[in-house]
Amino acid sequence: MAELQQNAVQNQTAAMIEIGTNLLNQTAQQTRKLTDVEAQVLNQTTRLELQLLEHSLSTNKLEKQILDQTSEISKLQDKNSVLEQRVLDMEDKHSVQLQSMKEEKAELQVLVSKQNSIIKELEKQLVTATVNTSALQKQQLDLMETVHNLMTMIAAPNSKNSIAKEEQRVYRDCAAVFKAGHTTSGVYTLTFPNSTEEIKAYCDMEMGGGGWTVIQRRENGSVDFQRTWKEYKVGFGNPAGEHWLGNELVSQLTRLQGYMLRIHLQDWEGSEAYSLYEHFSLASEELQYRIHLKGLTGTAGKISSISQPGNDFSTKDADNDKCICKCSQMLTGGWWFDACGPSNLNGMYYPQRQNTNKFNGIKWYYWKGSGYSLKATTMMIRPADF
Repeated sequence: MAELQQNAVQNQTAAMIEIGTNLLNQTAQQTRKLTDVEAQVLNQTTRLELQLLEHSLSTNKLEKQILDQTSEISKLQDKNSVLEQRVLDMEDKHSVQLQSMKEEKAELQVLVSKQNSIIKELEKQLVTATVNTSALQKQQLDLMETVHNLMTMIAAPNSKNSIAKEEQRVYRDCAAVFKAGHTTSGVYTLTFPNSTEEIKAYCDMEMGGGGWTVIQRRENGSVDFQRTWKEYKVGFGNPAGEHWLGNELVSQLTRLQGYMLRIHLQDWEGSEAYSLYEHFSLASEELQYRIHLKGLTGTAGKISSISQPGNDFSTKDADNDKCICKCSQMLTGGWWFDACGPSNLNGMYYPQRQNTNKFNGIKWYYWKGSGYSLKATTMMIRPADF
């Protein structure tokens, strides 16, 4: 019995020991698990602390950058304030200048108005002076004719009948004057064919045998050649100087018999040249004084600078050229323009050193080119059988 109790106690003790061992084992396992969890928590905490430190550093950098940017903004605001103040100052200054300019403009307008009045008065005086000049020129021509007649009378004092006969003679052109024995160059009185109408003309009695009737001369720019159709028809200027003899007389003469045309040219460097046309004539006014030329010789170009075939005459108030433009208005002067063409001896007169690159000057293309304005020109005609 006692043995059975002892065995029972031993069995209980063994059972208790086994239970205790199991509990210890379980406790040890739980302890290890807690240790592992604690280690994981520590690791995680360490990582979080590191991230927090990094974020703190980043935050510090951002705060520094914000401070820097704030400082820059402050500086920019200061500069902006200075610029705004400058703009305001400039606006004030420009307002004052603008007001001053407006006042100057008003003063200039007053001056322009006064100058316009003065110009109108000067234009009236110019018209009066022009009329007086024309009267003086006429007196000069009359005096020259009187002197010429007196010289003729002195040359033959004992021939009163001859003088009377001479006074009754009429000359159609300078060739007739030359053949009548007047071999001195000068101004003579010519009579229109089949008419009693007279006109003063310059006769060149020296060039190439004499007998030349001068129909155009340019030498100093003293006469304005930008004239009307009527003025070119009847002539203008002073026969002893710059002038245009008149298209109507030349047309009537050259339609009666054959004439030749000689054009004498002079540049600003002292050179001279000429173009001689063996056959020359002008048509009637109804045909716009169309020019006809043949047989060119001379030193002013192997090609005619007057376009061929002949062109109609044009002036500033009579456009008869072959251009959609108006050549006489563009190039000035009356001339036989083609599509404005290679010549215009009635263009603007330009003095030396101002005579190059002038499209509207006194031009003879096949001698000096299109932009060279000549110093002097003479156009003269003579019967072909002289």
